[in-house]
Amino acid sequence: MTTNRDVTATWTYHGSTKHSFESIRRNRHFLDWDNKPLPFKIYASLEAMTLPHETPLVQMPTLSAIAARSDEVRNECLPNLVTLASLLFLSAGITKRRAYPGGEVYFRAAANTGALYHIDLYLVCGGLPDLPAGVYHFGPHDFSLRRLREGNYRSVLVHASGEEHAVTNAPATLICTSTYWRNAWKYQARTYRHCFWDAGTLLANFLAAAVALKTPTQVVTGFVDAEVNQLLNLDTNREVALALLPLGIAAVASADAIPALPPLHLTTVPLSDHEVDYPTIRTMHTASSLLNAEEVRVWREGVWQSHAPQPAGKLFPLTPLTEADILIAPLEHVIRHRGSTRRFAREPISFPQLSTILARSTQGVEADFLQSHGTTLTEVYLLVNAVDGLASGAYFFHRDQQTLELLREGNFRKEAGYLGLGQELAADASVNIFCLANLSPILGRFGNRGYRAVQLEAAIIGGKCYLAAYAQRLGATGLTFFDDDVTEFFSPHAAGKSVMFLTAIGKPAKRTS
Repeated sequence: MTTNRDVTATWTYHGSTKHSFESIRRNRHFLDWDNKPLPFKIYASLEAMTLPHETPLVQMPTLSAIAARSDEVRNECLPNLVTLASLLFLSAGITKRRAYPGGEVYFRAAANTGALYHIDLYLVCGGLPDLPAGVYHFGPHDFSLRRLREGNYRSVLVHASGEEHAVTNAPATLICTSTYWRNAWKYQARTYRHCFWDAGTLLANFLAAAVALKTPTQVVTGFVDAEVNQLLNLDTNREVALALLPLGIAAVASADAIPALPPLHLTTVPLSDHEVDYPTIRTMHTASSLLNAEEVRVWREGVWQSHAPQPAGKLFPLTPLTEADILIAPLEHVIRHRGSTRRFAREPISFPQLSTILARSTQGVEADFLQSHGTTLTEVYLLVNAVDGLASGAYFFHRDQQTLELLREGNFRKEAGYLGLGQELAADASVNIFCLANLSPILGRFGNRGYRAVQLEAAIIGGKCYLAAYAQRLGATGLTFFDDDVTEFFSPHAAGKSVMFLTAIGKPAKRTS
């Protein structure tokens, strides 16, 4: 029997992984650098199929790509190998490599907590114009696909997703997974949150790239976990599927019989000398798993309605930049040059720049848990340190009205630094954008799986804020936080809500050396 409806699992996990000043002081965890895991999953025995390196530059303006929808294509759309290569590179590829005396540093397309890169992508496809049907793993380290299973396994995903329309009609589907240890080495049990944070920032890139490449897609989080994990032959004590990303539109929907899934006996390169287990991660994942296709269909049937509070304070309508004033920053250029900002100058950004970030990043996420475009599980709060044309203070963003409501005016740089886990980045940033959520109704509608969904949506919004900032030559970085202190800071407005994601934005400080 499913445990998804027993939401005590979420409250237990969420409460036990909150950061507080005391919890940080009590935690004696240290980083064992000699045991740091590899940032890649490498199949040692499979032949590599190198993806095309020479692909057309993706020139669509970044601020257009992050705000548009990819599902406007209605005709047959079969992604070819060049399109797949671009999607994989712009979401999970290596954008730069730098050698140093102890080895090599890899810079990736999307931000990832601790630069530990525990998110992997797999491809399941029928026969495409230049790629045989099969189940493939994407290796960023050598920009290659490796085939795990030969043949058409689309029907496995159709069944596992409860015959979700986009999956049924997709000629190919990417699957996002996380290998816990590659992140838990540093972040311990809080890694289960990071699974969806890091998948979300990757998906922000992916969704924008899909728009630019005219490839319809959406995020599918409702599926029978065991069936998808078995298809990929995952050791579910260590690695699990997080989301399905159907790609394109086939002329004929998949109606094949479900093939057998014999176990694969494939070896991968060990990640570390030894791994440390955090059972609470597995407990939370099991509690939020769906057990059969009928349960998936029922889970998806209900409708979620956003319930924005009515404004009570002074309102400031957004003043986004006009199309004539926006920098033409092509998506691929922005992704190739993006990086998490290490230091902010204590300089203001403009209110039009902030308005553009908010307006473009919160247009909506195409996902199966958000059936109506523009609905959301999250709410956006801001701590403004330095924005020309906007008083410093705490704000709430009314998406439906495109206005900021002033909750409390004042200079809160010191508080910003504290709330961002005592990091100067939060204090130095021009603005800190917090995604919060009222978990009670979300869990009431979606069960424990709603915790996955809301973390993922918040991270996608955060990832889009990254891209919108860099498209305007600003800097951005994701930060962790003292959970209950953030809620208290924005209360009484935020009373009862939980923090899902934090993005700090500002002007990068010039390097001194």
